[in-house]
Amino acid sequence: MGHASTSGRTRLSDQQLARQAKNDLAGFLSDAIIPDSFTYRRLNIKMNIATSHHLNPYAIQLCTIGRWIAQKNWLPATSGHLSIRAAEHSCLVTGHKDNAEFSPQDLRTVSWADGDLRCSSGSAADAALHVALYQLFPQCKAVLHSHSLSSTVFSRVIRADGYPISGYEMQKGLAGCEHADQAVQLVILDNAPQVPELAAQLRQRAGELRSAVLVRGHGLYVWGDTPEQAKRQLESWEFLISCELERLKIAGGV
Repeated sequence: MGHASTSGRTRLSDQQLARQAKNDLAGFLSDAIIPDSFTYRRLNIKMNIATSHHLNPYAIQLCTIGRWIAQKNWLPATSGHLSIRAAEHSCLVTGHKDNAEFSPQDLRTVSWADGDLRCSSGSAADAALHVALYQLFPQCKAVLHSHSLSSTVFSRVIRADGYPISGYEMQKGLAGCEHADQAVQLVILDNAPQVPELAAQLRQRAGELRSAVLVRGHGLYVWGDTPEQAKRQLESWEFLISCELERLKIAGGV
């Protein structure tokens, strides 16, 4: 597959995605982006020759980030799903297990090449919103779905379908935000009984999306063009949501 342009973006071939993933992973490990205690060495995550040929090199990084998220208590019980793009029309998604024990062997493959969701094990329905984000943002490499206390309570308190945030220096950690005075809008969706219904709502509001969407009573979804960027979006949005929740408490708005 050659280069193709989609919505002004360059779509990379599967081979280029894999090559870029390997290079990024090497840099990720050598530069120690995350503390050594969270590296794949210390987590004892091993990839043998028999499985490495079909396992996205980013899988180790996704599981490392997943354990970091779990230690933040943003993934209680077996809640939340994390995913990494495996190819143009597929991604690797975490399953239902103790989120403090993520490993590449637990990742499921979800594909959508022919328009139908298919999963290597279990149902693909719970990954429908992840798939919608990968389709809307061709350069997106990772989607993180958390269930923190602050974001969950905030989603129940705010009744509007969006919430503007401004005045925080931490906003500059968000993709596309260059200064603290720039207002950023957090899209909020009403929860639905089935995840595909949420995905349909998401597509309807595609033009409003930045790097996160909050589902009322359900959790926060963030995404990024690299796993590191997705992690940064999650930490930044969680901090900003916590700040606003505290501010509303003090102001008597909660």
